[in-house]
This record gives sequence, structure tokens and C-alpha cells, in this order.
Amino acid sequence: MMSSAQPPARKAVVVGAGPVGCLAAISLAKMGWAVEIYEGRPDMRLPSSKAAAQQRSINLAISSRGIAAIEAIHPSAAERFLKAVIPMHGRMIHHVGGRQESQPYDRDGQCINSIGRAFMNEDLLTEALAVPTVSAFFEHKVVSLDFDTGTMAVRSNTGNENREVHFDFCVGADGAYSIVRRQLMRVVRMDYQQEYIPHDYLELKMPTGPPVVPSGDSTFLLDSNHLHIWPRHTFMLIALPNKDKTFTCTLFAPTAEFDRLSTPETIIQFFKTHFPDALPLIGEQALLEDFKRNPRSSLMSIKARPYHYKDRVVIIGDAAHAMVPFYGQGLNCGLEDVRVLDIILRAEGVDPTAQVTKEDNRLLEALARYSDSRHADLVSISELAMDNYVEMRHSVVTPAYLIRHALDNILYSLTARAVTFSALIPSLSREPFPSKSPAGWLPLYTMVTFRPDISYSTARRKVAHQRRILEYAGWATAATGVSLAGLAALSVWRRLYNRE
Repeated sequence: MMSSAQPPARKAVVVGAGPVGCLAAISLAKMGWAVEIYEGRPDMRLPSSKAAAQQRSINLAISSRGIAAIEAIHPSAAERFLKAVIPMHGRMIHHVGGRQESQPYDRDGQCINSIGRAFMNEDLLTEALAVPTVSAFFEHKVVSLDFDTGTMAVRSNTGNENREVHFDFCVGADGAYSIVRRQLMRVVRMDYQQEYIPHDYLELKMPTGPPVVPSGDSTFLLDSNHLHIWPRHTFMLIALPNKDKTFTCTLFAPTAEFDRLSTPETIIQFFKTHFPDALPLIGEQALLEDFKRNPRSSLMSIKARPYHYKDRVVIIGDAAHAMVPFYGQGLNCGLEDVRVLDIILRAEGVDPTAQVTKEDNRLLEALARYSDSRHADLVSISELAMDNYVEMRHSVVTPAYLIRHALDNILYSLTARAVTFSALIPSLSREPFPSKSPAGWLPLYTMVTFRPDISYSTARRKVAHQRRILEYAGWATAATGVSLAGLAALSVWRRLYNRE
């Protein structure tokens, strides 16, 4: 008599328990894999881990791409995150003289969202471990991997000997200094580029405002529905709101500029000169304490190719494409990696219960397809993120940027129909990027941030085409005026539309 028992699932190991690794674990488990997560740090949910988690800098700004990825993999988590975020509808530019200028992100009121890094990571980890086929090993550092034999050497923080772990498939989501990527480079001819930019960052804290009478509730010192930017040409300060009514501020500046801020006097004078409205809000003593206590960190960009080896391993998130944070897409892109990989694995018919003797050809084809199709997008967003630093710290206050921004919005209103996020969700569970030739005039920021149906590389090609049209129309000639330039660009766009 034949047994009807389900064949045992093969094992997938996920290295790294950050948001990307946790979402990958949920994705794999839902496909039928038995999943083990390995993380070198302690369980971040423990009280003893909270202090260390506070040292991670730069708030998370989750936007449509990241939310769409979570929605596609685990809808209930996406719904919960949206209840915990603070929406930011635009940039609030702080000029040196104190004047504030709001620049909305989108004509239809779409926004990016500030969310606590620890909250998001802990919540996704809890969701992953709620799946019966997912388990996690904290304080277990991966020492080495042999992809051909499917073995991984792991050392516990409390032990002196390595433990051997067997796996059928490995997902490296272990960040910019990835051990999985380093081991992958031993077995594939990887093109690899690592670049430190000559700028550092330091996190500062802006406290809550005075309590409201008679409730006693604390308040925000700044408008809580904006991302605040103090652009100062070669450096900038930004501030993102937190649920506790504080703001997390980050100073980005050239390394040489930071080196000059070596005494309390130079720090205070620097802020009095360049951020006179921010200094009293942060507080002089608190500012000096933050400079003394918080780490000054570097900024790095990583590009790699390919992202896989045979049917054994793939790297995602910062392990594959660390980028500077100036487009707010690092987290969103990593979560999107999981969505795209999930779709490709399912499309290729990968079956974790299928017993293979040598190679899983379906899995091999899926990983090769992921490496080939994802590379152009990851290079595009990495370079766009680098470009956006110049825009944030300088261009946002220049006449040329303001004219181009106005023209973008005019042409966007005249040619493109509004697309709601909810309308995109069903197709984003089935196809990586449904809009391969998006219609109408679309601003780059809208495509990157609010249109997860458009790939990064498609957005980059489209905006390059649109900029050529603006050049043909002579948009930069101030004498024409914004409205006339817009009409000229619209005329050119209509003539060239079929070339897109």
C-alpha cells in the first residue's frame, strides 16, 4: 500500500535576521521550505538588545515599493505597519535665514512613511517565527560555507567549536559586510565594486515639544508630516519624525568637515552659522552629548554580479547592493528583492518537497533568471541614490531645479492618469514589474518612490528621455516662462511619444 505522507521539505537557511532576511524567511516558508535563520547578534526583542538597537542610525522611510513587497508576501504585516508609520507628504526646506518651504512629493498626495527601525525588524521577526516551519538561531556567527556540499560552519557566541549545518538552499541577507557574498566570490567570477564616498554621517536627537494643556500630551517641535531638510550645498541636516514626538536628525557632511568639528566651540559655532533654527530645538548641551556619544559612520556603495551560484545560494538586500541612503530606497529595494525572487521561484515551479539527486534545475533556472533580470535595476537605483545626495543638499533650492520641478508637475498633470497603490497590488503578486512602458509624463521621484510596478531601470530610461525632450523645448530659458516652456515640452513630447 502506497503512503500518502507528504515528502519532507528541503532546508533553506537564511543568513541575517534583518527586515529583508525575515521577509525572505516568510516567503520561503510559505512556498514549503523548512527555514532556519542564523544571526550573529542577540535576539533583538530581548530587553538587553534594545540599547544596541538604538545605535543603528538613519530612520527607515518605507514607501510604496517596500509596502508592496510586504503586502505580496504577508498582507497582515503590511496592514499593521501602515498603522504604525508617520506619513511624510513632502520635504520641508529650511533656509539659512529661517524661512521654511514645503515641497510636496506627489500631486496626488502620496507620501513616504517614517517608521522605527527596531519596531519594523522586531515585528517581521516575530511574524517569521510564528510560522511553524521557521526557526532562528541567535548569537550564531556563520564562519564559512561550502555551497557544493551544502554545509555551513557556524559558531555560537558561547562555544569555542564550529557546528556544521547542512542546507539545500542558502539566502544571504547579512548586510554590506556579508560573509555569504565573500564565500560566493570564491566560486563565481563575480564583478564587484565597493566605494566609500568622502562623506560621513552622525545621528542627533530633537526632543519633544512642550506638553499640551490640559491633557499633558507632548508635541512635535516641527511639522510631523514632512521630511525636514537643511540643504547647505556640500552638507545637510535632515530630520524624520518618531511616534514618541521626537525627531531623529542626521548630519551628513564631508569627512574633512567633520574633522574640523573637534571641540564644543567649533560644533556650536557650526550649528549657529548653518542651522540657526535647528540648534535651539536640539539644544546646545544635547547636541554636544550626541557628538560625544553617537558614532560617526561612513557611507558605502556596493555593486556585485552575479547574485547566485548554481541552485545553492542567492544574495539579496545590502549583501548584494548596499547603497547610500539618499533616495530612501535601501530598505525598500531589499524588500522588493524578496518579492521579485518569490515571483520568479513560483513561476519556475520550484518545489521544496521535490527530492533531487544532484541539481534542482528549476531552482537553478530561477536563480539565474533573478541574477540576469535584477542587475540593471540594482545598478540604476544605486546610481540614482548617489545623484540624489546632490539634489537634497543643494539642488532643491536652485532656480533650475524649481523650474524643472514645476514643469514636471505641469506635464504630469496634463498627460498621466493617477494610479492608486491599491490598484497595483494584485498584479505585483504575479509579475515583478507590470508597467514596462508606462504612459504619460512621470517625474522620476514618483516612479521610484510611488510606482512599484515600474522597475528602477525603466524609470531611469524614461526620465532620461523626458529630459531630452525638455532640452529640445528649451525649458531652461527663463524668458519663456514656466507655462510656455511646459506647452513647448508637451508639444515635443506628443511628437516623440511613440519613440518611448
